Amino acid sequence: MTRTRARAFIVTWTLAVTAVVCAFVVHLALRGRTVQFGYDLGKARAEQARLREVKRVLEVEAASYKTPERVEMVSRSLLGMEPPTSDRIVPMGPVAADPDEKPLVQGSQASNKP
Repeated sequence: MTRTRARAFIVTWTLAVTAVVCAFVVHLALRGRTVQFGYDLGKARAEQARLREVKRVLEVEAASYKTPERVEMVSRSLLGMEPPTSDRIVPMGPVAADPDEKPLVQGSQASNKP
């Protein structure tokens, strides 16, 4: 019986050691994945911060393009535009509230009305 007991002990001990080793390997694998996810998360947060800064800079740049001074500079320098001469300015009067009133528009449009 001693031999049978010794053999059972060795089998049980081998199974216990194998189980502990397997648990340790699984623990190491999970720990490695956790660390990798931490690095990935840090990179993603850094990229997010960089993109937020780029967005802020682009919003400031877009706002600067909307200023009247910028529009005038671009229209004069790049597009070759000049302020209109007085003969190109058409005066506009107040809009008529009553449909029976004559329109205040000069030129060919006024003659088209029956």
